[in-house]
Amino acid sequence: MCVVVQGKVIRFDEVRGYGFVAPDTGGDDVFIHVNDLEFDKRHLAVGAVVDFAVEDGDRGLKASTVTLVAPAPALAAVAVGAAAPSAPAPTFLPPLPDLGSRPDGDAPSERELAAEVTEVLLAGVPSLTAEQVLATRGAFVAVARSHGWV
Repeated sequence: MCVVVQGKVIRFDEVRGYGFVAPDTGGDDVFIHVNDLEFDKRHLAVGAVVDFAVEDGDRGLKASTVTLVAPAPALAAVAVGAAAPSAPAPTFLPPLPDLGSRPDGDAPSERELAAEVTEVLLAGVPSLTAEQVLATRGAFVAVARSHGWV
């Protein structure tokens, strides 16, 4: 059964052609692939709002029939067909978050931790496949859950 939802792109690597979208309804992030876009991938970036069908794929939730509702704020001013400026790829691992210094004093949610782990994996090991990112992130979040860190 496919359910159509709206969400915001939280990660998209145009070179590799995949990323993740956070559904507005909550729940797990959904894998998004360039082959499932109904529009030019140059219009997709972090912060873009999309409608998509959620499918249960072999490796978890997968977006299909993805349509653009609103471009990312940075791309909204870019002319159609023009290349968007891209940030240089990081050459180091970003610092790990200090889980004890959150303003509210609480541990991060599983969703927050999963998002941070995804960013660290993609920045630190750009050659990882989507399958590897999802598997590693899932294992890490499971360990964090078992220790009560989230």
